[in-house]
Amino acid sequence: MKQVLVTAVAAGWMVVAGSVMGQTAAAPAAPAAVEPVAAAKPVDLAICLDTSGSMDGLIDAARQKLWGIVSDLATAKPRPALRVALLSFGNDSYTPESGWVKVLIPFTTDLDEVSKQLFALTTNGGTEYVGRVVHKAAADLAWTQDAGAMKLIIVAGNEGADQDATVTYQQACGEAIGKGIMVNAIYCGDANDGIAPGWRDVAKLADGEFAAIDQNRNEVIPTPHDSKLAELSAAINATYVAYGAHGTAGRANQAEQDANVARAAPAAVAQRASMKATGLYSNRHWDLVDAVFTGEEKDRVKLESLKEEELPEAMRTMTLAERKSHLESMLKQRAEIQRQIAEETVKRDAFLEQARREQAAAEGRADFESVLRAAVRKQAERKGFSFK
Repeated sequence: MKQVLVTAVAAGWMVVAGSVMGQTAAAPAAPAAVEPVAAAKPVDLAICLDTSGSMDGLIDAARQKLWGIVSDLATAKPRPALRVALLSFGNDSYTPESGWVKVLIPFTTDLDEVSKQLFALTTNGGTEYVGRVVHKAAADLAWTQDAGAMKLIIVAGNEGADQDATVTYQQACGEAIGKGIMVNAIYCGDANDGIAPGWRDVAKLADGEFAAIDQNRNEVIPTPHDSKLAELSAAINATYVAYGAHGTAGRANQAEQDANVARAAPAAVAQRASMKATGLYSNRHWDLVDAVFTGEEKDRVKLESLKEEELPEAMRTMTLAERKSHLESMLKQRAEIQRQIAEETVKRDAFLEQARREQAAAEGRADFESVLRAAVRKQAERKGFSFK
């Protein structure tokens, strides 16, 4: 009997299934088994974006390139357990009492919901209080209490960091690092102008990294591997089994975010596909495959405990054994598609690495994704993570 080993490396689980090639098996194949993996290490990431009237380019960059940053972080060892929060500042649609700052989404593992909020952002006005948004992120979000966790704030904008007289950036950064939260400052402007030093100081005061970018340089570099990854992204969606109260909305939002990314930048679909092949893309709240097979053993859904009305209609007439077999089949199919995505992503990344080096050399400044990837990697390594 030839054994087929299907490994969803980044997803945090392994499926082993038997198959027979050219002969009849002497005994029935063993059912798929999920092997335990090492516990994940928490990573909390709060993204604070300036949404004043001049920042459309920054928002577009975040919409298109968040997936590349997440996919890169997923390659870290030990396995990261990522939560993302999203805050907006400098928008005149918010209240003066809040310092024109708003928490759009608190910490969540639902990356499709983060994408939905990013695509809902609009720019308006311009009172950009860096101190206030850093303070709100540090004080109001429910940061993990794990002593070994990596806790990051990324704040990006294009006006002076010292505009807030009520909560200075010095005060806010001191508060953040006092809680073990590092602050990365991304200035959307010239690193040599008169505004940049304040942004450098924001990073310095909270053990963070500083970078200057051209916010309007947000194109996603096309590669020869994009069309294949787009096909695989669509194929993997068919392995999700919507269930429970959030099933219909979850499936719809997955499709909606695929479409949003495709409209924004067709090449960015490949980045989103790569992210779907990682364990950081978890849909346990609406996908029965993730709910039954992933996460800590104590948190996994027991199939036999679900009410019939919680199951998708096609599974309601199945026996318990048939239901388990169906989900194991979806798990195996997903693992195989993730393997193909991972192989194609390696080729795409090699192409992009060279293209980005040439582009940065020609233009003198790195882009949003490159500076964030470098900053997050550097800080992750300081917290005990390692990357290939």
